[in-house]
Amino acid sequence: MSSWRDNVRNVEPYTPGEQPKEEDVIKLNTNENPYPPSPKVMEAMENIRHLRKYPDPAATELVEAIAQYYGFTKEEVFVGVGSDDVLAVAFMTFFNGKKPVFFPDITYSFYPVWAELFQIPYEMKALDADFQIVPKDYYGANGGVIFPNPNAPTGAILSLEVIEDIILHNQDVVVIVDEAYIDFGGMSAKELTRKYDNVLVVQTYSKSRSLAGLRIGYAIGNQELIKAMNDVKYSYNSYTMNEPSIVMGKAVLEDEDYFQETRKKIIETREWFKEEMRELGFSFADSKANFIFASHKTVPAKELFEEAKKEKIYVRYFNKPRIDNYLRITIGTRKEMETLLAFFKRYIG
Repeated sequence: MSSWRDNVRNVEPYTPGEQPKEEDVIKLNTNENPYPPSPKVMEAMENIRHLRKYPDPAATELVEAIAQYYGFTKEEVFVGVGSDDVLAVAFMTFFNGKKPVFFPDITYSFYPVWAELFQIPYEMKALDADFQIVPKDYYGANGGVIFPNPNAPTGAILSLEVIEDIILHNQDVVVIVDEAYIDFGGMSAKELTRKYDNVLVVQTYSKSRSLAGLRIGYAIGNQELIKAMNDVKYSYNSYTMNEPSIVMGKAVLEDEDYFQETRKKIIETREWFKEEMRELGFSFADSKANFIFASHKTVPAKELFEEAKKEKIYVRYFNKPRIDNYLRITIGTRKEMETLLAFFKRYIG
C-alpha cells in the first residue's frame, strides 16, 4: 500500500536568523534597522479602516507611490510581501528553461532553496578570494542570472559597469539584481531597466526603511516583465498585500528627510565600526551594506558567536564551506556597537 509520504516534496528549508524572545538583548543578527520607522508611518495607521474587507489586489496606492518616488510608471512596478515574496514570484515567472540559473556560491541562501523548491536547475559560481563576483563566469549559456548587490552576506559591491557587462552577456535571459542593501552604499541598477528589457531590480522596505515587520518588497522592470509577474501572482494568491502595508508603505515615502537622516547614521556608524574592528585584528570586505562580514586572525568565529550570545549579543554565524570562520554583524546604534566592541576587547584580550 502506498503512503501519502511518497507524495511529499522534501526540501532543505531556508534558515532565518534567530529571533530571541528576551527583550534585553542586542540583536545584530538579522540586518534590521536599529531606528524606528518614520513618524508618518504611525500617523498613517489612523487611515486603516477597512480590515474587514479584502485589500486592493493590485495594491494601487503603494504601486503608484513607489513609481512616482523613483520616476517610473505604475506598470513598471511590482509589489509583494517582502522582497522574498517578490523574488519567489520572479523565480517562478522567469526561470523555467532547461538551462541552469546562475548565482554566486556565497550569496543569499534563499536562492538555492527556491531553485530546489521550484525544481529549477542551477549552478553556483564561486566568488573570488575577495568575495567578489567574477563577471566572465556568467558569460556562458544559462537560464537566468541573479545576484545581490551589495552581496549578502559579504557586503561587497559591484559597480554599475560590472553589472552592465553581465547584462550585455545575458540578453536572452532575465537578469535579476537583488538590491536589499543598496541604500547603504553604491549605485542602484534601476536606470538599467530603462535600457535593457530583460533586467529586474528588486528592493525592500525591511532594511533602510525600518519596516521589516510590515513585509514590503518591490521590483522595477519593463512593463512586460511586471505583467508576467502579476499574472503569476494572481494565479496563486491575488491578495498578497494587506491594507496596513499599503497605507503605511505609501506614507514612509513621504518623509525623505527622516529616511536620509537614519540612513546617514547607519553609514557613519558602519565606517567608524570598521576602523575599530580592524584595530582588534578583524578582516573583512569593504562592506557597503548595513553589516560587515568579519573574520578574526586568531579567534574562531563560532567561538565568538557562542560567547557573544552568552552576553545576550546576537550576531550571525554560517556553518558553511568558505565562510565558517566569519561573523555577519548588523550595524546597530552607536551604543550597541560600542557594547559589542567592549565584549570583543574583553574576550580577545
